[in-house]
Amino acid sequence: MPAVIHINNRQRRLSLDRQGIADLARLVLEREGCRGGELSLLFTNNPRIRRLNREYLGRDYPTDVLAFPQDGPGGLLGDVAISTERVISQSGRFAQTPGEELALCLIHGILHLTGWRDHPPPAREAMKKREEALLRTWKRRRRWSLTR
Repeated sequence: MPAVIHINNRQRRLSLDRQGIADLARLVLEREGCRGGELSLLFTNNPRIRRLNREYLGRDYPTDVLAFPQDGPGGLLGDVAISTERVISQSGRFAQTPGEELALCLIHGILHLTGWRDHPPPAREAMKKREEALLRTWKRRRRWSLTR
């Protein structure tokens, strides 16, 4: 049974393709060996993600993506929060579309839920390679952008 994906859109900067987001999330979970379960995705703005970052991680600044793993009953995988404001600013800096940057942030967050870490540097490099491999798979399977 495929994972249940809950999408909570609390932002207005990007028009999201909910089906594309759910499809990419399921692809990543499937490739990471997660069958079934529930995943919650929050798309938000900088002030809200800054509050989450401060409250749960003690870091008082906005970030692009936060992941909160859960090993709850019934297969609750966890929560991923993404700031679309950061997605937009980073897409310009990295010369890609907001949809491409959103896909990277989504993959990154889900990988954290499945046990990947981006510290220390060798772990970061391994995680980055995995992100790129998943992105290539996504591009072959479906259109690229997660925005409309």
